[in-house]
Amino acid sequence: MSVQSKTSLFRKFLAFGPSILLFLSVLNEFDFNYLNYKYFSFNFPFILIFYWSLKRSQSLGYGFIFAAGLFNDVVIGYPIGISSLTYLIICGFAAYLRNITLRPNLINDWFFFLFTILAANSINYFLLISLFSIELNYYELMGNIFFTFVLYYLFAYIFDIFRKNIFKGKKND
Repeated sequence: MSVQSKTSLFRKFLAFGPSILLFLSVLNEFDFNYLNYKYFSFNFPFILIFYWSLKRSQSLGYGFIFAAGLFNDVVIGYPIGISSLTYLIICGFAAYLRNITLRPNLINDWFFFLFTILAANSINYFLLISLFSIELNYYELMGNIFFTFVLYYLFAYIFDIFRKNIFKGKKND
């Protein structure tokens, strides 16, 4: 009986894994500058938000996503609300794909993710350039979009394993 309750408690803790991982990733803002890979960067919150909004929307609430965007703006130094808007745009695209999809397919999700990050980054950087006159390095931006797109496939596979093991038998899965 005690082992079962400990397992159940641990499983409930892991159910908050996507939210915890989102806040850790926006507060950490990791990059690979110490490895001397100048253009290798990816936007892990984009991958996380798109996947969990698409596959299990109740894992990340829109309020948590908005708050994570505010934290990200503070850490990066962007005007408050820019990342939140970008994250909610990604949620909107994921919700649209979830509602029109009859049979989920990782490859289709992957290419729709490319369209999503292109649209979200276009809006984000248009606002940063036109309203706030922030200088951007387009080579770094293209590298970030490319590696975010490529790594989505890997992380989606890992998140699928996590979701199937943690949320098995749950409704809406």
